[in-house]
Amino acid sequence: MKRKVLAVLLVMGLCVGTASAQFGFGIVYDPTNYANAVLRYSQLVQQLNQLRETYTQIVQQYNLAVQMARNLQNMPARYQAQFSQWRNVVAPNTYGNTGTWVNGMNTGLPNTVNTGYQLATTPLLQYNGQVLSGMTPDDLNRVKSQYASVELSDGANVTAMAAIGAIRDNAQTIQNQINNLEQDSLSGDPNLNTEVSVLNKINAANVLTLRTLQDSNKLLLSLLEQNVIAAKQQRETTANSINTDIARQATLAGNLAQVTSTLNNSLQNFRMP
Repeated sequence: MKRKVLAVLLVMGLCVGTASAQFGFGIVYDPTNYANAVLRYSQLVQQLNQLRETYTQIVQQYNLAVQMARNLQNMPARYQAQFSQWRNVVAPNTYGNTGTWVNGMNTGLPNTVNTGYQLATTPLLQYNGQVLSGMTPDDLNRVKSQYASVELSDGANVTAMAAIGAIRDNAQTIQNQINNLEQDSLSGDPNLNTEVSVLNKINAANVLTLRTLQDSNKLLLSLLEQNVIAAKQQRETTANSINTDIARQATLAGNLAQVTSTLNNSLQNFRMP
């Protein structure tokens, strides 16, 4: 094959340029054209080798792409699983004061939550102004602190109910989005398994994860808030106990001093009849 190519190039080169030698049959030999023909042949051989290497590399890349594009067969049967569904709050409504609470816990609507909480809890009455004015400063501070504890507890409870209701109300929509993502992920449709489609599904899964973490943080925050209020109530109990003991000790010391003084006066003024 190489000899044939050399012969063709030689004939082409010998037919062009200034003849420097001539043989039989009208063939003219030109050393310059012959050297150029050999150079061009060498370049063609290099280009052919490069073309072969490029072709081999492209075939390998194509085979890899084909292998990477293969889908797992019957993915739903292999990986799809059933999970528990969200359940709404259900409770008896014997005296008509729990239905609104249940509705608020299932919807998270602020007005419904507030009304339901007020109907299902004992109302907190207010002290009469004259009663407050007749209290000692210590008793007044104690009453105000206890009153604040109940109001803070009510606020934390209502906030937690609203958060739980909102999460439960949106649960079905989020569940539908998760189902759609699951179906797209397990689908064998080539249009849903392109590189861009896979990246979009990954982004959607990340967003759903962030939303779930956000709801978890809301619940944890409500729980922490209730723990803070419980700690405040415990502190009140301890502080009231300490203050009561301090007041008792002070009263006991004063009474003892008064009794001692009275006893001394009685002994000094005592006369035998």
